[in-house]
Amino acid sequence: MGQTIHKLNAKQVQHAQGPGRFSDGGGLYLLVSKTGARSWLFMYKIAGRRREMGLGSAAAGHVSLAEARKRAAAAREAVAAGDDPIALRDEERRERISQAITFGDFADQFVADHRDGWSNRKHADQWGMTLGPAYCAAIRSRPIGEIDVNDVLAVLEPVWLKKPETARRIRMRLEKVLAAARVRGVHAGPNPAVLRGNLDVLLPKQPKRQGHHAAMPWEDVPAFMAALREREGVSALALRFAILTTARTSEVLHAAWDEIDDEQAVWTVPEERMKARRPHRVPLSDEALAVLEEANGLDPELVFPAIRGSGPMSNMAMSVLLKRMGVTAGTVHGFRSSFRDWAAEATNFQSEVAEMALAHVVGDRTEAAYRRGDLFQKRRKLMEAWAAYCIPDNAGGGVIDLKGRARNERG
Repeated sequence: MGQTIHKLNAKQVQHAQGPGRFSDGGGLYLLVSKTGARSWLFMYKIAGRRREMGLGSAAAGHVSLAEARKRAAAAREAVAAGDDPIALRDEERRERISQAITFGDFADQFVADHRDGWSNRKHADQWGMTLGPAYCAAIRSRPIGEIDVNDVLAVLEPVWLKKPETARRIRMRLEKVLAAARVRGVHAGPNPAVLRGNLDVLLPKQPKRQGHHAAMPWEDVPAFMAALREREGVSALALRFAILTTARTSEVLHAAWDEIDDEQAVWTVPEERMKARRPHRVPLSDEALAVLEEANGLDPELVFPAIRGSGPMSNMAMSVLLKRMGVTAGTVHGFRSSFRDWAAEATNFQSEVAEMALAHVVGDRTEAAYRRGDLFQKRRKLMEAWAAYCIPDNAGGGVIDLKGRARNERG
């Protein structure tokens, strides 16, 4: 015996008093709340589970009785076919949204949402640049829901062999953005930017990585520092400071005067600029303080400001200076390796002291939990020894042999 439907009429819908549900048959109900608000509800079972699906407002000018019956009939057909009408509706909604949002809009919003959580502004700028028109012009206007493997290949193939490291970073960033799109419900199916079992069978093998940043042999650093001290300009000061403090480029470029304690000879880098996301105290040698004295007055806020305009220097300024000085087998970041090699090969300082001087995380989480201090006083001796090695004739007058046994001769 068939189910009775179409029990209600327009007048009943208009004047029904609530709260309560009024059946039209076939799973369609008029729902009236305590406040008199009216809405349509379709009730059904799928896989033995009872579900309720809203079909819209029943107020005048919204979903009429005829339209509600039409929507309920479509839902009943879906249930009869073994489909869940709510799931189908959600899928249609996601499809509409995915067609309306472009990859460019989604990627830009992704970068904006994560910018404050990244360790430094340079990192955030790199994300924006690699996902922007410079590399992703072919897909930025494409609906995010339509991005497939061919779209990803269109971005990667032009740079995969010419700029391997850049291509690797772009691929990883595409994978993360598309993973976020999938979680947001605007991209369905497998992630087309995944490498293993996907892009790796379509793209040619890249040349092997060159390894770590090229580093100047530690034996050559004193001669280089002597030449560097003869150079004028903000970039020369910044490079001297970077070498003497073993700091990363971004940490030096954004160094601010309010981070410097002259009396205690300490530079405290805030956690948001540190790779490990925790504050880092840097003991300043006499030579590092001398660099700061030379930089004093260049800018009221930044220690090493841009020569033109406002803000910090370009992150390429020190690299350009190295090239001008004829250094081809070394990088700015590589001086950290030069320091680490010197500490290991020419001194008796413990390795963990050198690692902490580089702001590296020492040991596993358990060891870190028990290690409360940062070996600051030992690091101060190490940095003074490094400055004395880099500049043997420094004004401090300290004499140190290559095994790190310092003798203070200042009296």
